[in-house]
Amino acid sequence: MKLLDAIIFSVALALIVVGIHQTMVLGIGFSYSLFMFAVGLLFWFQLRRNKAREISESQAKKPVKSNKPNRKR
Repeated sequence: MKLLDAIIFSVALALIVVGIHQTMVLGIGFSYSLFMFAVGLLFWFQLRRNKAREISESQAKKPVKSNKPNRKR
């Protein structure tokens, strides 16, 4: 996990905690925007994680070229 991914995930979790607190104090109407922003960050985090996983899988599937010349019999 890269630094930006960790920051996105941490901010999303913090917004969820603050949103829960605001829901208990003021009601869901005041904390709705916090929850929606947190969900957007979680979607962004998941998108970045899936792209990184696809890139690493595609690099792992590529055959490695050998430096040795092919010998013909």
